[in-house]
Amino acid sequence: MDTQHFKFFQNTKCEYFPCHKTEKPEEFNCLFCYCPLYMLKDGCGGNFLKNHGIKDCTSCLVPHSKGSYERIMSKMKDVVEKGSDF
Repeated sequence: MDTQHFKFFQNTKCEYFPCHKTEKPEEFNCLFCYCPLYMLKDGCGGNFLKNHGIKDCTSCLVPHSKGSYERIMSKMKDVVEKGSDF
């Protein structure tokens, strides 16, 4: 039995839920509502497009899918390094 409930959160009362199209809204994870990997640009590992020079993550479900906690946490070292590069 998985008792690590901190890895999944869902806010079905949010007016934007789900904020991305999905076939499985019951598995949609809202924990990383704002993806912490956005700042990694093309190193985020997600499904994004460049739209008029802006990173468009509309089609990306990486932070909202099963296993998203582990995947994002594995890249947090890169986020901290990039954010600490003064």
